Amino acid sequence: MPGTEEEVVPHYIDVSKASVARVYDAFLNGKDNYEIDREVLRRVQKVAPEATQLGWDNREFLIRASRFLASQTGVNQFLDCGSGLPTAENTHQVVQRINPEAKVVYVDNDPVVLAHGRALLEENDQTHLIGADIFEPGEVLQNEVVRKHLDFSEPIALYQCGTMHHYTGDRYAEIMQEYIDALPSGSYVALSHFYDPETDEYSPLARRLEEVFIHSPMGSGSFRTEAQIMSMLPGLELVEPGLVLCCNWWPDGPRVKPLPPISNTIVGAVGRKP
Repeated sequence: MPGTEEEVVPHYIDVSKASVARVYDAFLNGKDNYEIDREVLRRVQKVAPEATQLGWDNREFLIRASRFLASQTGVNQFLDCGSGLPTAENTHQVVQRINPEAKVVYVDNDPVVLAHGRALLEENDQTHLIGADIFEPGEVLQNEVVRKHLDFSEPIALYQCGTMHHYTGDRYAEIMQEYIDALPSGSYVALSHFYDPETDEYSPLARRLEEVFIHSPMGSGSFRTEAQIMSMLPGLELVEPGLVLCCNWWPDGPRVKPLPPISNTIVGAVGRKP
């Protein structure tokens, strides 16, 4: 989009800082973003021209994990933290195509997400959207909409896809522990996260990307190591193939095109709570 255009910004949106949801929207070639968000994308593209692949790897992992969870596990309740904007196919569309009775509760605190999402979901009584801070598990888990529509005596699928790397403190494992402790036995957790592979080939790229994200108008994006990411999945039995590159978690077919370097810097896993 040309930078000279006059963008009409609703009064409730702060465009002095990039928003995580709107930046992802820009990465996925969506329309619900502003110049400040596209600036983050441009900066990342200077480090890795194929930067948008990061967004697509994350979204496609979420879609494949959703298909697996809806078709193979018997779980029919989904709590999707940091739902983002409806640029590409969303969790409720994937799981309700397989199981029309599946219940989905989305959590986000971005005003653009809340405005768009509530309008979109008005006619879907199996899907709800709440405004809450996903890094405050108590706030999410005790929310009256969550408690009304999800039965915590039955298995639940919890999503933290492309979210925890935007938590910049050191309590990331504790936050995930609190969520997992609240889930009943038989529940599943889907997690995707920016990744430092700790190799000479891709670690420098991960660190450059982290530097750009953290010093961009968005201000967050931590590329953590395998050990750090595994600490966010405590006590879970990981579904095969375990914690792997997002693009390698049950891909839709054989890889014909070479893997873009940036695909080596985002991983995903699905785990079951015994």
